[in-house]
Parts: sequence; C-alpha cells; structure tokens
Amino acid sequence: MVQAQFNLDESLWAFVQRSRQYGFQNQDELIRVALGKLQQELDSLEMSADLYTEVYAEDADLQALTDSAIAGWPE
Repeated sequence: MVQAQFNLDESLWAFVQRSRQYGFQNQDELIRVALGKLQQELDSLEMSADLYTEVYAEDADLQALTDSAIAGWPE
C-alpha cells in the first residue's frame, strides 16, 4: 500500500477523527472507503456521459431539438 500526506480543512479533519463512531476500524479505512466510493461515482458519471454522447450522436431529432433550443443564445 502507498502512503500519502495531504491537508484537510478543520471540518473534514473532525469528520475523519470520528471514523470509529461510523464503524470504521481506523481513519485510514474511512479514507480508503470514501475515496473508493468517489471513484465509483465518477466512473459511473463518465460512463453515463459516454452513453448520452452516443445517443445524441445517433439521434438527429435530439440534435435538431438541441439546436433549436440554443438558437438565439449569445455565443
């Protein structure tokens, strides 16, 4: 496992210090779980964005609707 050092604001540090109250064995476990969940959420958002991009690219009606919605907006 790799070790890292980073800075936290006071409220995040207070949260990390309460790790045992949340059922974690230690502060390291809380941070690993939190970062893992964030990574999963970001991966999911990226996959969703890719799917929307595919749908948009294949749907001429959706492209026309989008174009009509932005018509007249300043560039």
